[in-house]
Amino acid sequence: QVQLVESGGGLVQAGGSLRLSCAASGNIFSVYAMGWYRQAPGYQRELVASITREGRIIRADSVKGRFTISRDNAKNTVYLQMNSLKPEDTAVYSCNANIRSTQSDYPDDYWGQGTQVTVSS
Repeated sequence: QVQLVESGGGLVQAGGSLRLSCAASGNIFSVYAMGWYRQAPGYQRELVASITREGRIIRADSVKGRFTISRDNAKNTVYLQMNSLKPEDTAVYSCNANIRSTQSDYPDDYWGQGTQVTVSS
């Protein structure tokens, strides 16, 4: 079994910073990609940023220059450093990972439970 554990959410004022962490654990054979999605009330979930095992990065245009995604492959952990936060960044942030477990020949997507990020004016 594979689990994703998230941490780092909270309440901050506009212009502040937060750092989200997501660690994958369990019967992992290989982690191919990890990333962060977010969903605000009334909106569909969107990709914020993702990073592959090799370091290839995709980021939403709305967070470029403010958010940085990084990973520690040895720890199966991905981080999202969020700076210059805006009220419109308020959402539930969920970790996603594409992982092949030791019980499978193919990778599957896994999701964390989500962590709330609230940015006040």
